[in-house]
Amino acid sequence: MSAVTSERHGPVAVLRMNNPPVNGLGAPLRSGLADAIAGLDPAVEAIVLIGEGRMYSAGADIREFNSTPPPGTPDLNQVIAALEGSERPVVSAIHGVAAGGGLELALGTHYRVAAPGSRVGLPEVTLGIVPGAGGTQRLPRLIGTEAALELIVSGRLIGADQARELGIIDEVADGDLLEASVAAARRLAADGTVRRVRDCDDALAAARATPELFETFRAGMARSARGRNAPYACVDCVEAAVNRPFDEGLRFERETFVSLVAAPESRSLRHAFFAERECGRIPDLPRETRGRTIGTAAVVGCGTMGGGIAMNFANAGIPVTVVETERAALDAGLERVRNTYATTVSRGRLAADEMERRMSLITGSTELADVGSADIVIEAVFEEMELKKEVFRALDGVCRSGAILATNTSTLDVDEIAAVTGRPEDVIGTHFFSPANVMRLLENVRGVRSSHETIATVMDMARTIGKVGVLVGVCDGFVGNRMLHQYGREAGFLIEEGALPQQVDRVIYDFGFPMGPFAMGDLAGLDVGWRIRQRKRAERPSNMRYSDVADRICEQGRFGQKTGAGWYRYETGSRVPVPDPDIERLIVAASQQAGIERRDIPDGEILERCMYPLVNEAAKILEEGLAIRPSDIDVIWIHGYGFPRWRGGPMFWADSVGLDRILEAMQRWHREHGEWMRPAPLLERLVREGRGFASLGA
Repeated sequence: MSAVTSERHGPVAVLRMNNPPVNGLGAPLRSGLADAIAGLDPAVEAIVLIGEGRMYSAGADIREFNSTPPPGTPDLNQVIAALEGSERPVVSAIHGVAAGGGLELALGTHYRVAAPGSRVGLPEVTLGIVPGAGGTQRLPRLIGTEAALELIVSGRLIGADQARELGIIDEVADGDLLEASVAAARRLAADGTVRRVRDCDDALAAARATPELFETFRAGMARSARGRNAPYACVDCVEAAVNRPFDEGLRFERETFVSLVAAPESRSLRHAFFAERECGRIPDLPRETRGRTIGTAAVVGCGTMGGGIAMNFANAGIPVTVVETERAALDAGLERVRNTYATTVSRGRLAADEMERRMSLITGSTELADVGSADIVIEAVFEEMELKKEVFRALDGVCRSGAILATNTSTLDVDEIAAVTGRPEDVIGTHFFSPANVMRLLENVRGVRSSHETIATVMDMARTIGKVGVLVGVCDGFVGNRMLHQYGREAGFLIEEGALPQQVDRVIYDFGFPMGPFAMGDLAGLDVGWRIRQRKRAERPSNMRYSDVADRICEQGRFGQKTGAGWYRYETGSRVPVPDPDIERLIVAASQQAGIERRDIPDGEILERCMYPLVNEAAKILEEGLAIRPSDIDVIWIHGYGFPRWRGGPMFWADSVGLDRILEAMQRWHREHGEWMRPAPLLERLVREGRGFASLGA
């Protein structure tokens, strides 16, 4: 089927883009548009451009960015120039999404009609690039410089009504989109004039009168854009739109785009983009496997985690029952959920009536039997094996046949939990990350007897409730927390050897994480990890190094932000960590008692000691088959632990550093520090074969 088809509506030619699933503007569609425009009947008075399927166009075919040789002509700029230069009025009929190159295409037409509910935007910055087909030059001319800067640098999509208010959209269709667009094309043809966005300079006047606007904007984005180049390049391109003639600005934009596509930032972000789509493919799941329908859900436990999990279902329109043993705990949990929604309403991100609709989908109960009809029940009680087994024995007795029984454990053996039921094939781990209503990662943990149908159901469920689901196997801590243990342990050893928490946290923050391990511990609550360490104390080998500094802090009742003190102090009502001399004295005393002579530790060593063991542990996880592919680990760490997306995730980053360099360091530390630093056999093999993690298939 042709990528572009043409049909006549009287004097109006309707060009339909047909490149499923998202009408990506790859070479076939670009060529089809160029040919269709060139081949129009002279009797055609106007043109309507519309997308087949579920959207107008989601933009460029990102796979072309990596193609060698580069894709041929015509490029998108040439197609847009042909549309914009047409003497016939050209109308874009937008439904679904017009994003990136899709919006740039629409900006090159003379009039834009959108269906209600459609969205538009220029999200290229999220791929480490700038719009490359005139987006930074045309959008400011249409809506003004400041509004354009905000949209382009944030990369966010906006709805049709807001786009109409800004001036991106000329008309929101009242009724059939194609009919409204053809009618608009007829009006424009009868009027005999066309408006080309490239000629609309009036909207740039304010910025030309206030040239300091750009430096002010750059200063304001310093924190959100730290470590990245693309957001600043977007500002540079908009500044070129203001200060240069259109064609010169267009050349500047294109040169900037080409340079960024080849840069590490964009390669990393494109890797993350494709990794998120790949992690849903489960190679050993038969193609005919279909998940069960999740029409109702239940959560056992209405603490912070349980309430957050329940919100995910309510947000997706799925009724959910939340169970607590005591009425007071249930009421407190539901009130916490209501307050969380209310905060979102107060910030203008949720309508009040929508909040009430979601709250109406959450039912509280103190009777476990009330979960009996649910399609999935998620246990979210304390991280204690015997308590979880007790809950699953009870669930096995009250839940209907075919219901999925899921545990939200973050470390415990899912198979041991499943074994207390008579239906282990229906049991699986669903490890939500805190806060569960915000964090996008859902680490789905398959047990040895979890059925294909159960696996397919929770992977489908992740998408339904807006999560990025990654399937992993059973081991202590699964994938994310098992790696986190290596990272946190080395951070603990570094402060014994001479660093302080604020130095380690600064190094990790500067690398790109939202915060370092000690500030993160204070945010999450130090008591959680302390309980886990106490539980595992008997299993710890006597000859393995162990830092007890965190335990000493917890013994003082310092559990982090919630108690006003942990690794840092926190002023009343503040979340800002303040270095505490008492903690420095405690650390120095611990070093002396352990016989460790403190030294100045360079920032580079801190980064390597925290990151390389993390990568080494991931290599062991891959060899044990607990993660399907290296890119799945990247997704877990980007969405669950704040690994900077613009570095691509730990496995992609390791390849960029060089596995030979990481192996050499691990071998050296193995000799110096002992068995826990032994290099992973997979790491050794990949270096020996001259390969990287990217060479590994699923």
